[in-house]
Amino acid sequence: MTTNEETSSLPGPVQEFHPEGAQRSGIDTTFRGPTGIRAGWRLLLFIFLWLVCIKAEGFTLKHIPGVNAWFKAQDPNVFTPPVAIFSEAIMLFALLVATAVMALIEKRTYADYYLPLNQFLGKRFWQGVPYGFAMLSLALGLIAALHGFSLGSVALSGAEALKYGGLYGIAFLMVGLFEEFCFRGYMQATLGPGIGFWPAAILLAILFGAIHLSNGGEAWFGAAMAGSFGILAAFSLQRTGNLWFPIGMHAAWDWSETFFYSVPDSGFLAKGHLFNSTFHGPTWLTGGTVGPEGSVFAFLVLIVGGVGIHFIFPQKQISA
Repeated sequence: MTTNEETSSLPGPVQEFHPEGAQRSGIDTTFRGPTGIRAGWRLLLFIFLWLVCIKAEGFTLKHIPGVNAWFKAQDPNVFTPPVAIFSEAIMLFALLVATAVMALIEKRTYADYYLPLNQFLGKRFWQGVPYGFAMLSLALGLIAALHGFSLGSVALSGAEALKYGGLYGIAFLMVGLFEEFCFRGYMQATLGPGIGFWPAAILLAILFGAIHLSNGGEAWFGAAMAGSFGILAAFSLQRTGNLWFPIGMHAAWDWSETFFYSVPDSGFLAKGHLFNSTFHGPTWLTGGTVGPEGSVFAFLVLIVGGVGIHFIFPQKQISA
């Protein structure tokens, strides 16, 4: 299937021909269903390949003295653009390789996993960028209205602001690509045809939120909001037909949170932020060390975001 920007149709399961009446062994039926290799086995193979790639990259980089020494010298509690780009590049490369191998096995393309490469940084992505920025701005605006947030003075000069803004833009583009393609790409495309689009989306959103608990400074409410963001991303995927809108939305949310508004992001306060922003007030209002995702207004903003997507990208009506 070829996915384009103007369709909300989503690819179906991998099809495999079985001659009518052919006898299949018990082992064969364990691994194969009516539509080919069972989704569970494909998911396990995908995860295995991804982990193997991660290990291979780690082994290789560990044996490059300069790279290994540089990485060990970094403070794990300080979020910087080089560390973010380096870490995300490792994860993203492994994800792309694992997906490419599965695409060869399944005779599919990245577009069948909702990532048409010919639309890289295209229309849908640039629609998602202002959308994500607007949602984060709304959340902080509501917090500020109750005197819980102050923007403060400018922390960077013009040249430094451009440098860090650009570097964080690259870093969070990679974050958006990795997290959306991982949780709303191959895994969604594999699980969805078997158990339904929304059961798969909800299951993966729960997993997405739970993984955020491993971030330093994250709290259960912030993780729940991350999972809720996953539901919003899946909704935008369903309405637009591919991942470029949610990737843009995700990248812009993180960029505006970390760099532009200079507030904590899942427990991290970045080095090289634009303003000397401050939170003041109870954690339920500001989110505290978690950032705006931990605020009670986060869920409201996600609902508003979902309503907006509903009207901007109306569901296609199928004629009888």
